[in-house]
Amino acid sequence: MTRPYQVGPGDKLRIDVYALDDLSREVTVDSSGWISFPISGALEVNGMSPRQIAAAIGARLSAGFVRDPQVSVNLVDVASQMVTVDGEVKDPGLYPVGTHTSLMRVIAAAKGTTEFSNPRNVVIVRTIGTKRYAGVYNLVSIRSGKYPDPQIYSNDVVLVGDSSAKKVLHDFIQLSPAVLTPLVLLLN
Repeated sequence: MTRPYQVGPGDKLRIDVYALDDLSREVTVDSSGWISFPISGALEVNGMSPRQIAAAIGARLSAGFVRDPQVSVNLVDVASQMVTVDGEVKDPGLYPVGTHTSLMRVIAAAKGTTEFSNPRNVVIVRTIGTKRYAGVYNLVSIRSGKYPDPQIYSNDVVLVGDSSAKKVLHDFIQLSPAVLTPLVLLLN
């Protein structure tokens, strides 16, 4: 089951009213979570889904003497719903979250894992209410279909772990031209 996208400050919406092209337009949610729309006036939309916003605008247009308004609301640009991707990925940072965003998709958005990553050690940190939860995922198992690709939600933090053995081996290879005699490296 997917949860609907919740609109927040900075999101840009396309609002269309069927057969009333003069009312259709793009609006940006202000920093307080409000939009302004003709006839319906100011409307607090923070935390609402696009479907809920369409219903609210439709109800206000009906009260404002528009007969049976057919309203659709679509996301044009997402600014409020972000996930943090960090650790051993090529491009760590903040990435937008949509209604069907998965772990594999946000890692792909971060341009994949680095050569030092440990794909068996990926942590998703999620805050629900006042409690923080962490789940550990194995990208190798997800890629092979052993278990489903988990859903990522707004404000999640994805941490891709590193492989200390890979780093030690890399450092060893970098130093090996300077070493004249063979060395044996013990890896745990």
